[in-house]
Amino acid sequence: MPGDPMPASLLPHQRLGAAIRRGAQARGIALLPFLTAGYPQAAGFIPLLRRLAPVVDVIEVGVPFSDPMADGLTIQRASRAAIASGVSLRWILDELRQAGELPAPVVLMSYLNPLLAYGYERLAADARAAHVGGFIIPDLPLEEGAELSSRLEAEGLGLIHLVTPATPEPRMRQLCAASRGFVYAVTVRGTTGGAGTAMPDGVTAYLDRIRAASSLPVCAGFGLRAPAQVQALRGHVDGAIVGSALVEELEAERDPVAFLEALRGQQVTS
Repeated sequence: MPGDPMPASLLPHQRLGAAIRRGAQARGIALLPFLTAGYPQAAGFIPLLRRLAPVVDVIEVGVPFSDPMADGLTIQRASRAAIASGVSLRWILDELRQAGELPAPVVLMSYLNPLLAYGYERLAADARAAHVGGFIIPDLPLEEGAELSSRLEAEGLGLIHLVTPATPEPRMRQLCAASRGFVYAVTVRGTTGGAGTAMPDGVTAYLDRIRAASSLPVCAGFGLRAPAQVQALRGHVDGAIVGSALVEELEAERDPVAFLEALRGQQVTS
């Protein structure tokens, strides 16, 4: 169940995979919410994480960036607001370090520029101290990720690669082999935050191919916002990543826990 202790011997990236597999085994599919760090209020960042962590499996924290090319308008708005309130990569790592280890492992989603500016060696050490399990970097090609990947792996952290519907199968297998923690399967062509609630044609067959190629858990994301979508993914992936829809719930000051539990088809417990 979410929040149950995991063996202390696991490396941070292994904790990500173990948490996802445990969630999938217990409830049919693991749940990985995405939120922009420091949104809707910087002071509420850690309290929000502590509220979500007991009822989800892994938390994806977005590092706000001025040009989030893979993100739709919802995440763009959240990033702008967080940057305006002073949120930075250093601030995020400091907050996470001071908060201590949460019941759900944390993975950071960041574009490359903030990581380059921070410095890879210092980033890896500080992320390990902040209990981060790995990084998702949408604009880092596989061929250019060796230096960062080696720095992260030296600290037991993982670099999580994205596979898309346009990825050729040989490339897909390369990305799966290079990933640590889990593989991120993008379900749509385009940016995050689609408004529809139907799964695109052929998506489950595409997800099945990724799952067959990967020894790690596979988690699907982009455009997920309805319980029917999450239910349709059961048996095809290990986890569902929900971002823009959750940020919109926070934007509207609705209960994020109730939204996430309803999304996975659970009875609301808080």
